[in-house]
Amino acid sequence: MRVLFVSLATVGHTYPMVPLAIAARDAGHEVHFAAGEDVHASLAANGLRPFRPADSFYEVYAEDLAPELARLRPDLVVHGWGVPGAAVAARRAGIPGIWHGFGRLIPEGIGFDLPTANAEAPGLPHVDICPPSLQDEGFVAGHERIELRPVPFSAPGEPLGRRNSRPLVYLTLGTVFGTPELFTTVLKGLVTLDAHVVVATGRVPVEQLGDVPGNVTVRSWVSQAELLPLADLVVHHGGSGTTLGALAAGVPQLVLPQGADQFANAEALGAAGAGVSLPPGDVTPDAVADHARALLAPRGQHRDAARAIAEEIARMPSPDEVARRLPVYAA
Repeated sequence: MRVLFVSLATVGHTYPMVPLAIAARDAGHEVHFAAGEDVHASLAANGLRPFRPADSFYEVYAEDLAPELARLRPDLVVHGWGVPGAAVAARRAGIPGIWHGFGRLIPEGIGFDLPTANAEAPGLPHVDICPPSLQDEGFVAGHERIELRPVPFSAPGEPLGRRNSRPLVYLTLGTVFGTPELFTTVLKGLVTLDAHVVVATGRVPVEQLGDVPGNVTVRSWVSQAELLPLADLVVHHGGSGTTLGALAAGVPQLVLPQGADQFANAEALGAAGAGVSLPPGDVTPDAVADHARALLAPRGQHRDAARAIAEEIARMPSPDEVARRLPVYAA
């Protein structure tokens, strides 16, 4: 079977789809991946045959994908929530398609069309990587969902050295929302802890953080998939990938939402008891330090809640299990 995956050309949208694409490849299917060139290196390294449809660099529209569908003639199209045009193109070409989510259902008003309201591609199943206890209740009740365990995926990063005996705090603000000012404010609070702080600066140049104390390691990029299981606390922006990755590792979270779906993620995480959040106007060094210190408690309620969700995630079907079911949706 030939399967075409389609995604926005960003880490946050592409990487959640990679584990299923790899599993489909390992199951013997011919896998291709349509996305802008920014994410091609990681896709190519995993044998997923990436290509840029038409002149797409970020978004993919129905008109961009139509000639590629005629060329490849896939048996199934797996399209991310951020590319509704791919769902439309597949429907027009008469090719079965399924959605692939990246977390909780996209909230209204953040700049994306809701995939559940696509008039040209109604009623399609959704690959859902969000544990049901955190997912939007209406989405769980009203749509066909293919549960898939969220498996963290990331490109290789710089080596971090051995972990020492102190707690490990991981700080990231993603690849879009980080600023030197926010990093500096948060770090002023975290360095007061008796902990080793690892910072991934993303788009912010490392040198803009200035000199840092000896208990802080700064990198432009880290392998989040490798780091999260070692962390005792994750401090981050509330992006879906980091949120689910930390939950899969059973790690409590301090969320500093900045935009997009991050406020909804922070609210859901708080309701589940697995973390706390600070809105933008409340982010001060003292507030960060106080919350981080409480979340690092080895027997705290937030850690217990995070571990309970990790157990829920571990019970979800693996990418290999879901990949074996893909021919059903191509029928």
